[in-house]
Amino acid sequence: MTSQDNNVRLTRTLAVASLLALIVLALAWELWLAPLRPGGSWLALKALPLCIPLAGLLKNRMYTYRWLSLMVWLYFIEGAVRAWSDRPPGNLLALLEVLLCVVLFTACALHVRLRLKYAKALAGADSTVSPVLP
Repeated sequence: MTSQDNNVRLTRTLAVASLLALIVLALAWELWLAPLRPGGSWLALKALPLCIPLAGLLKNRMYTYRWLSLMVWLYFIEGAVRAWSDRPPGNLLALLEVLLCVVLFTACALHVRLRLKYAKALAGADSTVSPVLP
């Protein structure tokens, strides 16, 4: 294992863990911890779109990391708005959502950057070998 492999594995683990934490937070927040209506709210359905990229992350698909790094900003915006408009404990949960979104974005962006960098380095190493001319 090289440090390159470890860095890619670390960013992948961080992305999957923060996505799972975001899903659990969305469900717990809207069903038990601080729902908009007593007994839970339909806003818990906001966790469903987060389940879609989970399979792509687990299969290590680069495209999923790319579009998830854009989609996560919708949840960031919701967290930022609710952090300043909700009462406790909802505002604290919203701040946690903001934190998880930043971690997820950073992990996805670093993962894509590292994989592209290592792929370019590998391609460059292969092209340095001169072909045998007749």
